[in-house]
Amino acid sequence: MIKIFKPTIFVLCLVPFIIIAYQILFNKLGAEPVKQVTHHTGEWTLRFILLSLAMTPLKNITKILIWIKYRRMLGLFAFFYGTLHLLTYIGFDYQFNLDPIIDDVLNKKFIFIGLAAWLLMLPLAITSNQKMMLILKQNWKKIHRLSYLIGIFAVLHFIWLSKTIFFEPLIYLIILITLLTLRLDIIKFLFKKKSVT
Repeated sequence: MIKIFKPTIFVLCLVPFIIIAYQILFNKLGAEPVKQVTHHTGEWTLRFILLSLAMTPLKNITKILIWIKYRRMLGLFAFFYGTLHLLTYIGFDYQFNLDPIIDDVLNKKFIFIGLAAWLLMLPLAITSNQKMMLILKQNWKKIHRLSYLIGIFAVLHFIWLSKTIFFEPLIYLIILITLLTLRLDIIKFLFKKKSVT
């Protein structure tokens, strides 16, 4: 089953990239192309972060281990879209001019927290393979618990950018709170007890 699903999910994860590449190539991004690319890559970064955070709760609730097989891929796609989001900001927005970027980081809290989220994703991406898991042993799990903080930072980045928690930011906030709550020991205990009874 996983031999069929994994390549399919990989291709589906590439769809947002294909859409934005098509829109760039055929000039379909409207009057503010950089803004469109920034929003598109940013939203998909957040979605993939939440999807990767959803895999363990789904495993706990359904008692199906296959969810965990997709967690690494989804996390790496979150890093991929996060890197595109960052490169769009520093490359297209500011043409790699460091002075205004540093000024933004120091004075705009949504930029600061967004950059912090990407920096936290970096060690997770580097240590995501099986070899690093064997080398780091117990420390691997500690490093990858940063994903909770990344989720919080990513949602805060979106809320502060939107300057409101209504509609879309509120939906992401509710999803994040639900996913983090499902990781609490008492919730895991209740699901375990329910499956036994």
